[in-house]
Amino acid sequence: MDRSLRLRDEWAINDVRRRGRAFSSGPLVARVLAIPDRSPTNQYAVIAGKRVGGAVERNRCKRLVREALRELHPRLRQGHAIAVIVRGGPNELTGKDVAVEHLTRIFTNARLLESRQPAETPPPDAST
Repeated sequence: MDRSLRLRDEWAINDVRRRGRAFSSGPLVARVLAIPDRSPTNQYAVIAGKRVGGAVERNRCKRLVREALRELHPRLRQGHAIAVIVRGGPNELTGKDVAVEHLTRIFTNARLLESRQPAETPPPDAST
């Protein structure tokens, strides 16, 4: 995920955690806060506490979530600060596909996922 899309300030992350609406699915919890005046795009923070495991396990879970966010970012409505909290360990978050599945469910419940279908051009009519 691009660094410009990250929430880096501690006060901003705490603000999202305090005032944002919570949505959960499996080992992930997302706090979502609308911030149309601060940024025209979404900003993300991925948080994993010590209950997740050692440093290696925490960093792996955070990398998987960041990759899933990078994949889902173009399909999300913009103008929100999103803090994703990992509460399950590597046993529950086994791969990027699992992270994408849980985040898709979270963003659907939060009504952030736009249902953009790829524009398909119809095949040319062969009867002419």
